[in-house]
Amino acid sequence: MLEGLQMLGHSYLSFLNFWSIVYGLGGALLGILVGCMPGLSATLCIALLTTLTIKMAPNDAILILICAYVGTLYGGSRSAILLNIPGTAANAASCADGYALARKGEAGRAIGIATSGAFTGTLFGVLCLAMFTPALAEIALSFGAFEFFWLALFGVAMSGSIVGEDPIKGWLMGCLGLLVAQIGQEGLYAYDRFTFGWDELSGGIALIPALIGAFGFAEVLTSLADPIERKIVEMKDSVLPRFREVFQYWRTVLRSGVIGVVTGILPGIGEDSGAWMSYAAAKTVSPEREQFGKGSIDGLMAAETGDMSAIPGGIIPALALGIPGSAPAAVLMAAMIIHGIQPGPMLMIKTPQFVYDVVAMTTLATISILIFGLFLVRPLLHVLRVRRTVLMPVIFVLCTVGAFAIASRLFDVYCMLAIGIGAFFLRRRGYEMAPFVLGLVLGELLDKSLRRGLVLSDGSIAPFFTRPICAALAAVTILTMLMYIPAVNVRIRRAWGEAKRLVFRRRAGP
Repeated sequence: MLEGLQMLGHSYLSFLNFWSIVYGLGGALLGILVGCMPGLSATLCIALLTTLTIKMAPNDAILILICAYVGTLYGGSRSAILLNIPGTAANAASCADGYALARKGEAGRAIGIATSGAFTGTLFGVLCLAMFTPALAEIALSFGAFEFFWLALFGVAMSGSIVGEDPIKGWLMGCLGLLVAQIGQEGLYAYDRFTFGWDELSGGIALIPALIGAFGFAEVLTSLADPIERKIVEMKDSVLPRFREVFQYWRTVLRSGVIGVVTGILPGIGEDSGAWMSYAAAKTVSPEREQFGKGSIDGLMAAETGDMSAIPGGIIPALALGIPGSAPAAVLMAAMIIHGIQPGPMLMIKTPQFVYDVVAMTTLATISILIFGLFLVRPLLHVLRVRRTVLMPVIFVLCTVGAFAIASRLFDVYCMLAIGIGAFFLRRRGYEMAPFVLGLVLGELLDKSLRRGLVLSDGSIAPFFTRPICAALAAVTILTMLMYIPAVNVRIRRAWGEAKRLVFRRRAGP
């Protein structure tokens, strides 16, 4: 342990120089700017920067990439709060409460809370990265196809509680997302499904164009369909978060931090699922659950803490196992390999110092987003003063460019337009898009896990229920869905109340 602390201290000291600080601040600032632009993801940012930093020293290049990674996911909360359009997929959960606060004239407060959640979430993840990497990597190894199936199904079950008051609509949209995720070549044998002879559909519906269409283009259509010009949001409140207001949600920070780290560790889950699961968990236990979607500080704090803490969580299996936890972490791992660093079990034996270097890099990125998050708020708020007739065409252009930039396919633009038009009509009928995106994110994981599990069990479904972790996840998933049945909900709450009264009587004594 003392040796680890010594290496960690050496890593922190090695980055306390002029150029490392410049690289860290520059990477974070560039990431924030990219994250503010709808459709430009962290994966794209890291991929482009990898080509630009190829000639740099390995530690300097990785420092820029990690800071840009953290900055991009944080920057995506700005457009989510100010425009109701998430800059990245991980920021979609911040739209409902962040934008609602901005519409109330509390944009500065919303961004301050988002900054606090992002800072504390990333810092919590950094602590886990430094202290629990071996243990958490072993937990990730214990999950197989059977456990991943239930984890994905639990995420879809939670879609009933993410937004809105009608769980049926949430489940319908979640199932629609699962259905859309099945389009294209399936993951085991590359057989085309639901392509109807269109070669373009063989690659499936990409997440970023779908996300931009569901939130970006649909928002443009909704705004233009409203004949009343929206009132310009004025910056009247302070951007500096009040310590007391942040501290009172310490339970939300810890709970969302744990959820974010765990979802980051599990391969294929990613930051977006960490945000949604944290948001859903907060809504389940929060005393202000009726405010969720209407400007809840608790909901915004949970979403931002969950997605940002998933960043260090996704780096943990990439370093310890060579298995990235998310798409940006996969590109980051590829950049490490390009620079002569081989992630995996042997990394802790050959170059253990690099693990602590990554901890120091992520810490610098965390401090960077805190600095820029508090001092670049007001310039970014000017976007709300632009008239809708000017802003919406600009947003449409950004949506088109963002959808095209991922794979340089015109087909992705057509998908964005089609999903956006469909989302526009669904939103007018009271169907929210967040469960749809969650189903789309988890669809591939659920499909692959189910089929792999059936192959491993020779067609038997018994392992999906008899394995210990599977049994626990299955029980939680089924109980979650039963809670939405009014009769069952009333009986469970009544039984819970009786149990609490019985406990109080025993404590009180005769």
